[in-house]
Amino acid sequence: MPGTVLLLAASPLGRGRLVDAAAVLPVLAAVAPTVLSGTDTANVVELADPVDPQGVLTRLRAAAAAPGPLTVFLTGQLHLDRRQRLPHLALARTTVATVRYTALPWHWIREELRLRAPGQTALLVDLHADPEAWRHLHEHPLDCGRATAVYGRIAPPHGRRGLAEPSYMKTVATLLRSGHRPPLDDLHQQALARIPEETATNILLAPAPVQAPQPYPAIPHPAPGGTLGTGPATGGRQTYGGPVGTGTGTGAVVEPGAVAEPGGVAESDAVVELDAVVAPGAVVEPGIPLSIPPQLASPATRTPLAETAAPADPAADPHAAISTAVRAGRHEEADAIAARYQEAVADEHGPASEDALHWAEVRADLAMFAGDPVRSCRGWLEVAEHRLAAGQPADAPAVEAAVDRAHHQWGRIEEAAHARELGPALARLRARVPGRRQGALEDVRRQLSQLQQT
Repeated sequence: MPGTVLLLAASPLGRGRLVDAAAVLPVLAAVAPTVLSGTDTANVVELADPVDPQGVLTRLRAAAAAPGPLTVFLTGQLHLDRRQRLPHLALARTTVATVRYTALPWHWIREELRLRAPGQTALLVDLHADPEAWRHLHEHPLDCGRATAVYGRIAPPHGRRGLAEPSYMKTVATLLRSGHRPPLDDLHQQALARIPEETATNILLAPAPVQAPQPYPAIPHPAPGGTLGTGPATGGRQTYGGPVGTGTGTGAVVEPGAVAEPGGVAESDAVVELDAVVAPGAVVEPGIPLSIPPQLASPATRTPLAETAAPADPAADPHAAISTAVRAGRHEEADAIAARYQEAVADEHGPASEDALHWAEVRADLAMFAGDPVRSCRGWLEVAEHRLAAGQPADAPAVEAAVDRAHHQWGRIEEAAHARELGPALARLRARVPGRRQGALEDVRRQLSQLQQT
């Protein structure tokens, strides 16, 4: 099975530039794609100083949806947005005042990668932090999700004139140019050994030893008997591409022509399409089939729940059974498994508990995979209402993501009656949770007005 490699180097073009991130790309591009990926064949996507966060998200989403191993080489700099104090990867047009709208939120990266199978994703980073981000990272370590192996370093502001060098990533690329890719643990240590004077003051990133999961009591259920689903929806009304927020994520590919502006520049409503990929390898095509990994990651604090199929394996995770059912087209069976777990944790912890909301989010994603935007939209609306009722702020990433996903799925509903039914609830939520894209509430109101005239 071919691997996928994403080479991403980004930093502002103006005075806020801390590191010459793009300088590493020629060195990485000189490495054979198969060596970059560690597989027999590989597709490589290269992004050099991208401008639009949505464009980066679209290509990251396509890479994350591709089957087989994924390796991301990421070079750039981190800043905090002024509103939520969350880390962002600065892009070409990013300034201190526009981080929220022109940079890529780090949790978008985490949420796209979290849907992949454990052991299939590696993230190698060479990042430089501005003073605020550097202080923040000492209290809030960079979260990349449980399913992603992360190697690299985060450097503090270097305090000298001129730009910092992405020396860690250049060293990694130089080692790989030998034509051999050692295990990533060894590659990381070899790179650090070559630049000890620089990395001595860095935050070093490497996977922690894997701990065996503790078994969770199995929830019995009848033998599988679900029917084939309809498959992903195609077509529909105007689509809305909501951002990926904390605690949620579909991993879906943005279709060509879909309006998708989760973090773009406020004054832009540009249409983003998967039309061109710079690659010293194969091209990731538009509309790439969605690959459902064998584990939909649960929140980091949750002990994996047990697989419930007979014979029961107390150490297994039901997310694997759900993914297997979805791949086989048994969407009703997948939803039934998730529903049983949602009911069990709701009885024990309440319907608004994080465990119950996790399973509600999984079911909303499953409805999307089954091509049922009505049920998916309704599920995301309920998740958003629960989070707001629990006191979570309207700009919390999990709340914004739930409303944005509800908006996106509502835009794919073809039956006017269902769209009219769910539209008012979405409009009320949009008034409370405007999200990052300007004009989202006006978009709902405009489409509702059109629906009422039909």
